[in-house]
Amino acid sequence: MPKKRSGGGLSTTQQAAKFLGVSVLAGAVMAGIALPAAGALGLAAKGSVQGFDEIPANLKSPQLSQRTTILDSKGNQIAQVYSRDRTVVDLKDISPYMQKAIVAIEDSRYYQHGAIDLKGVLRALNKNAQSGGVSQGASTLTQQLVKNYFIEEAGDDPTKVAQATQQTLGRKVKELKYAIQLEEKLGKKKILENYLNITFFGEQAYGIEAASQRYFSKHAKDLTLEQSALLAGIVQSPSRYDPVNDEAEATKRRNVVLERMAQLGDVSQAEADKAKEKPLGLKITQPKNGCITAVKGAGFFCKYVENVFLTDPVFGKTREARAKLWNQGGLTIRTTLDPQAQESVQTSVKDHVYKSDSVAAAATLVEPGSGKILAMGQSKPYGYSKNETEYNFSVDRDYGGSNYGFPTGSTFKPFVAAAAIEGGKSATQKYSSPYKMNYPSPVQQCDGKQWVNTTGEQVENENESEVGPYAMKKAMAKSINTYFVQLISDIGLCPVVKMTDALHVHQGDGSKLPQTPAIALGAIGLSPLTMASAYATFADRGMYCTPVAIESITQKVGNEEKSLAVPKSTCSRAMSEKTADTINTLLRGVIDSGTGQQAGLDDRESAGKTGTTDSRKNAWFVGYTPNLAGAVWVGSAKQNIEMTNITIGGVYHSEVYGADTPGPIWKDAMTGALVGKADESFNLVDIPDDDDHDKGNGNGNGNGDNTGGLIGGLIGDTSDGGTTDGSTNGGTSPTPTFSFPDGFIQGNGNGGNNGNGGGRG
Repeated sequence: MPKKRSGGGLSTTQQAAKFLGVSVLAGAVMAGIALPAAGALGLAAKGSVQGFDEIPANLKSPQLSQRTTILDSKGNQIAQVYSRDRTVVDLKDISPYMQKAIVAIEDSRYYQHGAIDLKGVLRALNKNAQSGGVSQGASTLTQQLVKNYFIEEAGDDPTKVAQATQQTLGRKVKELKYAIQLEEKLGKKKILENYLNITFFGEQAYGIEAASQRYFSKHAKDLTLEQSALLAGIVQSPSRYDPVNDEAEATKRRNVVLERMAQLGDVSQAEADKAKEKPLGLKITQPKNGCITAVKGAGFFCKYVENVFLTDPVFGKTREARAKLWNQGGLTIRTTLDPQAQESVQTSVKDHVYKSDSVAAAATLVEPGSGKILAMGQSKPYGYSKNETEYNFSVDRDYGGSNYGFPTGSTFKPFVAAAAIEGGKSATQKYSSPYKMNYPSPVQQCDGKQWVNTTGEQVENENESEVGPYAMKKAMAKSINTYFVQLISDIGLCPVVKMTDALHVHQGDGSKLPQTPAIALGAIGLSPLTMASAYATFADRGMYCTPVAIESITQKVGNEEKSLAVPKSTCSRAMSEKTADTINTLLRGVIDSGTGQQAGLDDRESAGKTGTTDSRKNAWFVGYTPNLAGAVWVGSAKQNIEMTNITIGGVYHSEVYGADTPGPIWKDAMTGALVGKADESFNLVDIPDDDDHDKGNGNGNGNGDNTGGLIGGLIGDTSDGGTTDGSTNGGTSPTPTFSFPDGFIQGNGNGGNNGNGGGRG
């Protein structure tokens, strides 16, 4: 009985017998091709090997994974991403030296034998038996190509890779049969081309074009003799012959290849000797893989594009199918990113909030009417080091964002106003709006139930001086909390839910908004992209368009390119034009004379809303022009920093407001993004000023027998007896549709033809 060598290896006799078995198998396979009756001879013994004739007849060449290039809307490269860095090229685009070098060292009889080289098998068997080891293999280039096909199909799954490379008789049978098929189907030149495109050259480079770029920063067609010999030598053991980490070993291997080329007559001995004397001459190009390499701070947008691809069913029915397509690569993805807008956003964010600050800023710009995402940036760069992050603060959790988004504060109030106006409320609607009050209760919900303030929860305005009554215009400009709580109590929660659904406003985790009056004050976490897209609806006079990041995709398949379907923006009417125009007028007032004056654009019309949350953990500005909308958030990702007595971007703030930190970011970002763009105007509506609250302007001169006009002016209401500007028209003031706090005067009288026209409001 043969003895095993120490360490558990096979003896020389056992190795020879094993190799002989494979050799006999090769002969049997050839016999199976020539004589079908002999096809299954001995191959299915004990069920360990699939019958030769039972192996599927056709080997399907896999779509080789390649790098994917992501472009902006102008065709400029943002980044390249890949699971395997590969660019497939034709044989004519590969240096003749390279073609000869790989054949010389890997399969010198390539053009003389078929798929299986029996002489090579016998030679290897003899040499291995003499050496007492496996010092020489016998696989042809065609067999190696088949093996690489199996590996490529396995992808990055370690289990599948192990199965594709396991040294079993069954796998060798498949390999041999498919090798014969490839020889008949493709021919020598195509097999060589495919081999050079699929094989691994180390340093993350798959295929000769990627290897040529990695080691020499040139195209494969331009490789010299010595460069070709070096790359051909790497294939046998990319780690051992890696020229980057072991120049001496790589040089020795290169020279072996050169000598072999001379022996075969591919080059003269003199040419080979001259090439041996040359240094390796490496000109390394560092791998640039992934969104971390994106230009102009577009790493987060790049990652958003990837997440859209992996999430949207248009790219495959399952996530596994979409991931497979993404990893195969070879894609050219043209996106909606506008380079001018992106540069403006990133510059503004970095200027106003430093990456080392304890808080962060994120900004997103969206085009009204199309849903195109034009820019997306944030203060902390994309990465994994200190003061960097992989979280995209501009988007929802499913697309790489935070778990829940960020509370929006008063930037939510326009949604409540839109719901009220769409339901028939006038923009002159007034409420008592005291400085502080309990949340009104009960409030009607969509399911017929009611929200009840069982715990006595209270709401208050920013300043004690902010005491009503107010109408909507001034309440929006001054961001009066109690006004909007009373408004949502008046109309109920369902109209607000209906409006936010139409605007696709949802929490950062994708769930619907809760039905509580507190949503009027922006207590729920949303993403900047959600907010920018919703406000773009106002800009487009009531048409909501789903956000899109991808314009087109082409995929290289062989020598051809095919177009892939991409997600399209779907636009739908969320509100009437009149409602949108009214909101635009209200939010124009926020910038003209309200809390957002610091954010107003200097050279064109703009509208927007500030927002600050409890304890100043979040500050927002969301605004727009008729042709561009944007949202800016500033705060702590972990929601653990109160922005008081804080320095942000080198500027000290005793208290941060939506106007003084995110506002200027929005202004600078929008200004740069709009350079050269059309200066468009809003369709504004006439909303009388709420002057009665401040000064009253009585002007009555009639014989009214009651005080309807006086009361109308007193409470700042518009009625037949007294208008908001204090003029008089006589008549009956309507019963108010709002509730008053205890002790407030509620009047209702006949004012006559020319009733007394109001007093101080």
